[in-house]
Amino acid sequence: MRNPLSDKVVDIKPSGIRKFFDLVSEIPDAISLGVGEPDFDTPWRVREEGIYSLEKGRTFYTANAGLIELRTEISKYLEKKIHVSYDPAKEIVVTVGGSEGIDLALRAMLNPGDEVIIPQPCFVSYIPCTLMADGVPVTIPLKEENQFRLTKEELLAAVTDKTKVLVLSYPNNPTGAVMTKEDLEAIRDVVVEKDLFVISDEIYSELIYNGEHISIASLEGMRERTIVINGFSKAFAMTGWRMGYAVGPRLIMEQITKIHQFAIMCAPTTGQYAAIEALKNCEEDVQLMRESYNQRRKFLLNEFEKIGMKCFEPLGAFYAFPNITAFGLTSDEFANRLLKEEKVAVVPGTAFGDSGEGFLRVSYAYSIEELRNAMERIGRFVHRL
Repeated sequence: MRNPLSDKVVDIKPSGIRKFFDLVSEIPDAISLGVGEPDFDTPWRVREEGIYSLEKGRTFYTANAGLIELRTEISKYLEKKIHVSYDPAKEIVVTVGGSEGIDLALRAMLNPGDEVIIPQPCFVSYIPCTLMADGVPVTIPLKEENQFRLTKEELLAAVTDKTKVLVLSYPNNPTGAVMTKEDLEAIRDVVVEKDLFVISDEIYSELIYNGEHISIASLEGMRERTIVINGFSKAFAMTGWRMGYAVGPRLIMEQITKIHQFAIMCAPTTGQYAAIEALKNCEEDVQLMRESYNQRRKFLLNEFEKIGMKCFEPLGAFYAFPNITAFGLTSDEFANRLLKEEKVAVVPGTAFGDSGEGFLRVSYAYSIEELRNAMERIGRFVHRL
């Protein structure tokens, strides 16, 4: 029998997060600080709208791009939040989570051999999606001394005549870093000068703890060069609903819609009705969740300081990225020993790229009680080291 598998797919490494958490499931009483998922229930009015849509028999296909009512609410939301206007009929596609949006954008924009600049540490999907779209990933190792922000100099050094797309992910998973308007303006200048496009993953845009989120799409000259990816998983605690969206200039969005049409048909109808309710009536719920995350963030940073773990202050998302180089262990060694010896699960920084070596991703999407118990165990472990 001939080999039934694609060499390209076989060569892609599985997610380092999933691989690590296969171990967690085998250890009873482990405390996990590794999952990037809100610990809040989806707001009741959103769940209620989902139930109501089923009771009313709204189980049909929607338009490929999604319910026009939902796209209209997304347009209003983005105009309010990032101050950019998009045509609901032509420039917005409702996707199966933000992850599908990333995949669609790369497939719609890349020709074989096109280079995609991906600053690391970063979300685990960017490189595999680039490879599956026949692109060439070019990574930039971000530096802790720059608070894991991408600099103009780093970007210029990575650009070649084959570069087409820059992936930006701020607020960042796994570091919690954010980019200021001034930071983004410097990046914008390079993007325009070198005639690049940007895929801006803004899934954590509602989770910023100092100031407001700035989208690169809002800067002069960038709306026509940027695909913005966002969704409902993190801000509205709707991970299992798999609701996201991609927005951008019509020229690109037409092709994104076409791929989505053939691959998915449309996002789940029930989730779309629930997402309308989230955008219309759940801003207060988002605010309460953000305030709770901020409290946990401050608690965690204080605990790291107490036990002598260096950690720059994350200003977005719900992750801390402590530096463990002082302890003489690799990220994998530290995480595996911590799990086996103290039954606490965190993610090695290397799951997010080679530049994550020497760091851990610690999620604070957990209760203060869970965080306190976990930090007591981590403190014991560090003391022994």
